[in-house]
Amino acid sequence: MKNNFIALLLVGAFCISCNGTGNNAKPVVETAPAVSESVPEAKADSVTVYEHDYIVKVGDAAPDFTLEMLDGTKFTLSEQRGKVVMLQFTAGWCGICRKEMPFIESDIWQRHKDNKDFVLVGIDREETKEDILPFIEKVGTTYPIAMDSNGDVFASYALRGAGITRNILIDRDGKIVMLTRKFEEAEFKALVEKIDAMLE
Repeated sequence: MKNNFIALLLVGAFCISCNGTGNNAKPVVETAPAVSESVPEAKADSVTVYEHDYIVKVGDAAPDFTLEMLDGTKFTLSEQRGKVVMLQFTAGWCGICRKEMPFIESDIWQRHKDNKDFVLVGIDREETKEDILPFIEKVGTTYPIAMDSNGDVFASYALRGAGITRNILIDRDGKIVMLTRKFEEAEFKALVEKIDAMLE
């Protein structure tokens, strides 16, 4: 009898230790903070990670960089001080980028391309020039594209390997004023309106 009681206790303990690993386990539901929040979510290698895997936040000075453009010229962010700058991280393998880019072309680039106080640069991540040219021809965009072939510039703004599309809007003082992720209608509209207001 005593042996049976001990056996029952052992079986019960085993079942408790397995709870949450079987088919009847309840899933853990994670919720992302609202877009307006800037509360750090986690830390990775002493780098604060913000919403949407950004490692920068609104109000930060935009990390400087120099990249080669498709036409062979060089683009240096810090040389654009005094201008409103929009950076769009993209790639040919990114389906959502292909959806967003024609709207960037029509709603932002075509409206402001002749404004000397505005700069728009698409930054293609981890592709060669041979990959990029047919990609932009297919989506029909004409705004300038820079090549971030090793992804280092992207990694100065967000976790390396994090998703795209994403846009960074920078004011005339080189400070980040808006960060977007994915292509959501309300957020994109807010981006367009913010650019329009900054260029008034």
